[in-house]
Amino acid sequence: MLRLDKIGAGYGRAQVLHEVSLQVSPGEILCLLGRNGAGKTTLMRAVMGLVPLMSGAVQLDNVTLSNLPPHDVPRAGVGYVPQGRRLFSGLSVAQNLEIGLMAGGQGMAMREEVLDLFPRLRDRMGQAAQTLSGGEQQMLAMARALCLAPRVLLLDEPTEGLQPSMIDAIREVITAMRARGVAVLLVEQRLHAVLSVADRVAFLEDGRNGPVIPAETLRADRALADRYLGV
Repeated sequence: MLRLDKIGAGYGRAQVLHEVSLQVSPGEILCLLGRNGAGKTTLMRAVMGLVPLMSGAVQLDNVTLSNLPPHDVPRAGVGYVPQGRRLFSGLSVAQNLEIGLMAGGQGMAMREEVLDLFPRLRDRMGQAAQTLSGGEQQMLAMARALCLAPRVLLLDEPTEGLQPSMIDAIREVITAMRARGVAVLLVEQRLHAVLSVADRVAFLEDGRNGPVIPAETLRADRALADRYLGV
């Protein structure tokens, strides 16, 4: 289980997160929603150790992630797909995947397992990442993270700017990860993009905990979500 216990985090003296607590269980998709500037990306980066904590702790099972240097967090079982994908654009699809395998200490069998989830990438293994479409780049970013064999997967706006067919493909993979027992923390701004796959929805309001609501409740009452998002 991924657990955030009253974390505070920010940049220099500017505190963005204030005593935020969340937990994501194995085989659960928790969607984190909030308006621009609410602190969603900062929270993801804090879990990965890329933004220092000012208070609180981040734990994965019995490991305190916030005590680890950032390069050890993936090895502890956390895969991260940041907003903007952050691929090695000049390297091939195969080379990007190899970086993920090396970071997680995994072998070629894991690569084949991941490619089964993204068959479109099989035909593009020799292509440079920068030549892929936006949707294919998002698939590659997710595939690279999954090459770690993570127990937790962090996804920061994975459907942003994608055409509907690609969004459907991404949703299918996210659902498959849940079925495999992976804990998924999914950041989005648009509720409709994730409501069909989420188990719970947590709202972040100005860097503080908002309500956590079962997705089933929000599917039945979209006006409720609109109130929390201020739209």
